[in-house]
Amino acid sequence: MIQGWLAVAALALAAFALAAFLLRLPREGLTLFGAVLVFGLAGYAWQGSPGQPAAPKPPAAQLSDQGEAMVEGRAALFDRTSPPPDYLLTSDAFARRGRFGDAAGLLRRGLEENPQDLESWLALGLALVGHADGFVTPAAVQAFGRARAIDPAHPGADYFLGFAYLQSGEIRAARSVWAGLIARSPPDAPWREGLEAEVARLDDMIARAPMLQGQ
Repeated sequence: MIQGWLAVAALALAAFALAAFLLRLPREGLTLFGAVLVFGLAGYAWQGSPGQPAAPKPPAAQLSDQGEAMVEGRAALFDRTSPPPDYLLTSDAFARRGRFGDAAGLLRRGLEENPQDLESWLALGLALVGHADGFVTPAAVQAFGRARAIDPAHPGADYFLGFAYLQSGEIRAARSVWAGLIARSPPDAPWREGLEAEVARLDDMIARAPMLQGQ
């Protein structure tokens, strides 16, 4: 099992090194690319089986892996020029242990006094998805929407919402959200090319699956 995870981690690090040193992505592109890799590993932890035929992880351990990836993936999109609010740090600690309901409750209370904090709204949307076992609830959609309204140019809300839809199997919804992000992004946005490739991949998936075409 350890060897399987080491192989996955090695592939992720190799991809990040390729983007950093060969493709020479700018800093903004690297942060989003890093978040993509972290969230991809989260999906693998949630759905994949790198260690088969070993016994599956206990649910608590899976939730902890997912929470760790959520926190690290979100934080990768922000430059820490000042420390985050105390409630965000505490909610992250809950999320890292898979206690998404506790994390969401703390974030809601913190946002009552700090309603313009984009990162906290992203954290709330992710915590709500985690609390719903990976399903995108109306409350999560609202939280991502609040983050988008604070800074429409920031890709985090639509990227994470689209990824959440994809992880829950809502392929057409993921495609729609990511296509909307592409349409609103400037031509030189560092995430645009990679996201266009993902949308093309989803279009191919939809075209090949009749059950997705009627959704």
